[in-house]
Formats: sequence, C-alpha cells, structure tokens
Amino acid sequence: MKAVVMAGGEGTRLRPMTANQPKPLLPVANRPIMEHVLRLLKRHGFEETIVTVQFLAALVRNYFGDGEEFGMSLRYATEEMPLGTAGSVRNAEDELRDEPFLVISGDALTDMDLSALVRYHKENGALVTVGLARVPDPLEFGIVITTEDGRIQRFLEKPTWGQVFSDTVNTGVYVMEAEVLAEVPPGEIVDWSGDVFPELLKRGAPLFGYISDRYWEDVGTHESYLKAQADVLAGRVQTDIAGFELSPGVWVDEGAEVDPDAVLTGPLCIGDYAKVEAGAHLREYTVVGSNVVVKEGAFLHRAVVHNNVYVGQGVTLRGCVVGKNTDVMRLARIEEGAVVGDECVIEPEAYLSAAVKVYPFKTIEAGAVVNNSVIWESRGQRTLFGQRGVTGLVNVEVTPELAVRLASAYATTLRKGSTVTTSRDVSRAARTLKRAVQGALNASAINVVDLEAQPLPVARFETARGNFSGGIALRTTSGDPQSVDIIFLDERGAELSQAQQRKLERVFSRQEFRRAFPGEIAELSYPPRVVDMYTHELLRCVDLKGVRDARMKVVADCAGGTASLVLPSLLSRIGVDVHTLNNKLDEVSPTETVAQQRAGLQRLAEVVSSAKAAFGVRFDPVGERIQLVDETGQLVSEQRALLSVLDLVAAERKTGRVALPVTTTRVAEQVCRFHGVQVTWTPTSMDALTAAAVADDVIFAADGRGGFVVPEFARTMDGIAAFVRLLGLVARTRLTLSQIDARIPAAYLLKRSMPTPWAAKGSVMRTVVEAAGDRELDTTDGVRVIERDRGWVLILPDPSDAVTHLWAEGNDADAAQLLLDEWAAVVEQAGR
Repeated sequence: MKAVVMAGGEGTRLRPMTANQPKPLLPVANRPIMEHVLRLLKRHGFEETIVTVQFLAALVRNYFGDGEEFGMSLRYATEEMPLGTAGSVRNAEDELRDEPFLVISGDALTDMDLSALVRYHKENGALVTVGLARVPDPLEFGIVITTEDGRIQRFLEKPTWGQVFSDTVNTGVYVMEAEVLAEVPPGEIVDWSGDVFPELLKRGAPLFGYISDRYWEDVGTHESYLKAQADVLAGRVQTDIAGFELSPGVWVDEGAEVDPDAVLTGPLCIGDYAKVEAGAHLREYTVVGSNVVVKEGAFLHRAVVHNNVYVGQGVTLRGCVVGKNTDVMRLARIEEGAVVGDECVIEPEAYLSAAVKVYPFKTIEAGAVVNNSVIWESRGQRTLFGQRGVTGLVNVEVTPELAVRLASAYATTLRKGSTVTTSRDVSRAARTLKRAVQGALNASAINVVDLEAQPLPVARFETARGNFSGGIALRTTSGDPQSVDIIFLDERGAELSQAQQRKLERVFSRQEFRRAFPGEIAELSYPPRVVDMYTHELLRCVDLKGVRDARMKVVADCAGGTASLVLPSLLSRIGVDVHTLNNKLDEVSPTETVAQQRAGLQRLAEVVSSAKAAFGVRFDPVGERIQLVDETGQLVSEQRALLSVLDLVAAERKTGRVALPVTTTRVAEQVCRFHGVQVTWTPTSMDALTAAAVADDVIFAADGRGGFVVPEFARTMDGIAAFVRLLGLVARTRLTLSQIDARIPAAYLLKRSMPTPWAAKGSVMRTVVEAAGDRELDTTDGVRVIERDRGWVLILPDPSDAVTHLWAEGNDADAAQLLLDEWAAVVEQAGR
C-alpha cells in the first residue's frame, strides 16, 4: 500500500519559526517532524510514498530527496496554489490509481499503529477509515462521533464549547479506497472533513473511525511544539532520538563535545558537533541542535535551540525557541513562550519577555527590554520613545520608511478627519523626513497644517492655539548632528503622556495602521502669519512693564537656529537694545557639539562683558532652552539660572505654586518659602512637568536643564518666552543677575551615573529601599532617601540606558560627596 504525506501547509500559527521554512521541516528532538513521520511509515512497511508540497516546496524536496537515505521511495506532487487537504491528494491521483492508500499529515507527531489501522479498514470493508484520538481540548480539531461498531455518524470542524459532543477528534490519518478521489473535483480547494466526508455520510457510505490509544500531537502552536519536544524526550511517543544515551535521559549525538563540568539534568538531547562548556547548566526537556555552542554559565530549561546557534556566557533560556544561525550574546535572557526566528542577534543583557516573537534577521539591542514582538523593524530597541521622542541615526535607524510607519501609527490613534501640525528645524534631514511624515498622515485621513521651519515653542503654541489634535516636530538631536528626533505633540502642544506613548507603541509594534479610502485622502495646507500670531500673543501675556524705562542692553545668541526667525520682529516691539549673534539659519550645522557649544558661550561672555550688557542669553537651535551669562561675563549654571529666575518670579507674585522635578536642589524650597510660594515636586519626564504646569495656580516651572515654562503664556517649554519674561523681571527688580544670584543660598548638589545591567535594575532599587531602613522615603520618581541633618540622595534608573543616576545634596560640598559615595557603593554592590 502506498502512503501520501501532506506537507504543503504554511504553519502560520507557528510563525516566526515558519516564516522562512515549511512546518514539516521544523525540528523535534533535532529531526524534522516529517522525518519522524517517514520513519513511522517505514516501520509499518510503507516504502513507496507520495509527498504533497506547496509552501516552500523546494526546501522539502531538497532535504528529503528521493528518500533513499531513509530506505524509501519518495515522489512529489506540487500544488501551484493551496488546494486543501483533499485537493492536494487529488493532485497526486496519477500515483494512486486502483488500490487503497494511506494519508498522513507531515506536520503532526504520532506513533499510531498504522498496521492496525489498515487491518481495521480491511476488516470493516470501509470506503474510508479515519484515525481518531481522544484529546482534553477538542476545540481546535474536527470532532468525530462513532457508533459502537466504529461507524462514523457525524463530523464537526473546530467547534465551540457549546457544540462539543465528544472528545474524539480527527487526526488527519486516513486509509482510503481509490474511488474516493472521484469525489474531489480537480484544481479546487477541497477539504476531507469539511467537504468530502460529510457528503459521503449523507449518501450512507461506509466511513469508519479507528480510535487509537497511541500518542498523537498536532504541532500547530508554539505551546504544542514545546510539548512535542518534551514528550519525545520523556518517551511518551515511540520515536528515534539521534545519538547515544550518555546517562539516563541524556542523549548526545555524534561529534558533540560536553565538558565534564557541565551540568546536564535529563531528559534532554544534544545535537551532533555541538559544544557545551564547563559551568553550563542544561535542565529537563532542553533540545540543543547541531553545531550549537553553549558557553560557561548559560542556563537552559525547556529550551529548544535550533542548529548553529551561539549561546553566550551567562545566558538564560526558559521555555523558549531559538531559531537557527542566531547569536544570543552574554547575559541575555529569553523568557517563557518567546520565539526568536532564524539568523537574529540578541545583544548582551537584552531581555525578551514572555511570549515575545522576534522575526528572522532582527537585532535586539544590548540592554533592550522587549515586551512587544519585533516583526518589521530591523532592530528591537529598548523602547520606541526616549527622552527626546523617537531618536536615531539619520538614514540608519531613522529612515523615511520608519518615519512613515511612525506617522501612520500616530494617525491611527487619532480620529479620521483630524488635523495636526508638522514642523522642523533648519536641517535637510528633518525636511526630508517631514515630507514622509506628511504623506503618511494624509494617507491615513489626517489633515496636515505645515508650519515649515519654526522654533519648537512656536510649533507648540500654534498646535495649542489652533485647536489641532496634535503635531509632529522633527529636529536634529542636540549635540549629535548625525541623529534626528521625531517629537509627537498632543492637542496642548506638549509631548505625549506616557499612556499616549504606550498606545502609539502598541499600534506601531502590531503594524495595525489605518488607511483612508480614496475619497478620504486628507489635505496639506500652510497657515499664514504664524510668527506674528506668536509674538503678538507673547507680548500680550508677558508683563514687560519697566523694560523701556530701564534702557537695558542685552546680547542674544541664536546659535544659527530657528530662534532667529522670531527674535528680530519680537525684539523690535519690546524697546530694548539687543545685540544679536549667529542670527541666520545654518542648514549645514543645525546643532552643535559640546566643544562648539562651549566656544559659543565663551564668545557670548566676551561680547556681554565688552558691551557692558545687563546679561546675555544663548538659545538652543530650536529655541526651547536657554543659557545665561551675567553682566560680568560669567556663565550662570543651569541650577543657578533656575534659582535666579525662580527668585524673581516668587518675589513678584508672593503666592501660588511652582512645579519642579525631584532632581532640583532643595534650595529652591527655601526660596519659595521665603516668598510665600509652595513647591510641587514632579517626576523628571517632560510630560510630567508640563502636566503639573497646567494647574491655574502654577506661576513657574523649570526642568533645571535650561528649560522654562511661562504659565501666563503657554504651559510648555519655551526659551523665547522665558527670555522675554526675564527681561521684564530684571528691569523691574533693578538688580543685576550676579546680585540676584548672590542673595540666594549656595546649593551643594552632585550627580553621578553608574552602569547597571538591565536585569539588575529591579534588585538595585529593592536593595536601596532595604538599605534605607527607617529613613524617610520619597518615591515621586525613583527613590529619594532623606537623611535628617545630612541631606538627601535620589536613586533613579534611566528609562533608556543600562544606567542608574544618583543625585545627592548636603549641607556642604563634603557632606554631599559623602552621601553620594555611600549610596553609590550600595548601587554598585547591588548591580553586580
């Protein structure tokens, strides 16, 4: 009797394992599933076999060839298109004339007694005999009910629980008489259990069910794939495991090297020419493929590792699958149910959460914590959003294709017909990427108002003023001319909240982008007088009394950025003598290196001193942050600039609240208390600070890094508005910046950043809390330990890098240094 092996399925539920190989070639205990099937057929005397192939058919033919290696004769029937279970067998009709034949799935694992099945078929004079098995969960299979004598009464494909009338299911193993093929129309998609068998039952044809008590597993899901491996290793299915049994349950194939100091806890199997080093620990139900290297300290438990994989030092693999030719570098960790496709790179200390799927040819960055599947993107990053939006190297990490997908994801979170703004800095890269963003937004039924090149505060202002649904701004990354930031704005012109970022990330990772119908394609427009509207509203809202009378002279450095588009028209209306530097756009150098920034500040200080100006201000290239130089030509640090402006605002208002991040010196609290103002401490993220600034009684907010919020004008960071506000404050106080700074107490705040493996961050924070003991703790952001009479220290894990930041403030410099050293030692010890 001939056999037909159906090997044409795609195995879509098993992706990414089947993304570039057919399901029958998936290895179980280091042999393809179909090889186990062929060996079963050989044991029961089926030597002449026809294999039906369709998806990646050449791979199946190339692996098994003519079957000589297995002592069989194999011929192939190729489908040009999927024809269903019955259609694929009908396609091989020329090989099956005039005699009964057996049909078996090439991607299910079984040790069914095929000889007994054939005898049962002949004894009952059946037209078709269906191999049946009893399973605990029949929902994914075709249910079959039989009479006491084995005659089939009914079929039901993939029932609901309300339709379950039996636990006996169709295994896809059949013995058939040749005339059954006449029931299958050629070239059409036809299934046995869904189409042919029910029709035969209606006509009263003799269909019988043979209930097997042997093992059967439909390897159709990732869970069942791992279960099949365990069942083979545990001996629950009768099949051959390659190699010899080194110790009970530990199978090692030819040429494999296993160090005597490696710990092997069976059942497990190791493929040919694999190498397991001393100190590696392989536990139950682990399968290590051919040519795999497992380094010292690696831990594998219920892991299936395909051929030619490198498992680095200290790697942990639990209940996962790693595809062939993949490198898993040191200290990486892959959790339960995760699947890594072929030819991937998992960089050091990366963490793949449970059930994550990484498709072939991807790279997961060092230290990345991957909670969502990596399907289309070339890299698995730690997170999509960083501190400056979505950031990456131009045309390497941030490409026009990525910009399109990001914009499409953003558009999908908005209602069709919404309108958003787009803007950019002066760089060519930002201009190019903005065009890609605009096309994607319009294609997703989102109207775009293009503000063109504008300072970021102007883009934020226009987004909020125009009642738009949000905006996208593109700029060169500060200090890195090779990188670009894509910043997503909400309807207030502020950065997206953490919840909104996660929503966008979910859409992006799933690639579930909305597309507009042809009649819904949206529009692109260009609004008039954007800068005029901004300057008009700024001058209306900010108190400038006393500026003209003070006859101040100031120096403003635009740094070649977009602030130069606003300052000329703005300053001409204020009535102050301003000397401007670098007030023309620089497309070639849209940002500055640290050295260039220092040189620019030095030049500004020289001009301020020689011109006897009241102060100098330097804008960042997008006009969002400022740096100050006092009248003596001394640079005012970011911390002292915050305290100086805070002192001026609080002295004038005498009431209200200020919003400051927890990393700010507590001298700010003293300043506020002196003037009768309260402080609201916020997390360090930009969206947390701007959210706090929305409250009506907030009179001031700053981030301590040159960013200021002017609440009477806008609730977002604005360097230009901060400069205008400072003009009024200094003019009315009649004091110089150095005099203002002198009346504020000294602050002794130190910062240190310490490398911390991603896997250790949680234990570091737990250790910090335990070490704090009975000390007062503040968990606004990270853990702030308050040392009475000594100061405080804040320990905060970085959200984007494998780093932990520490801030320590004491009563003097020595006390601050001592606190910082003490707690740095705690973090270092916990992070080892």
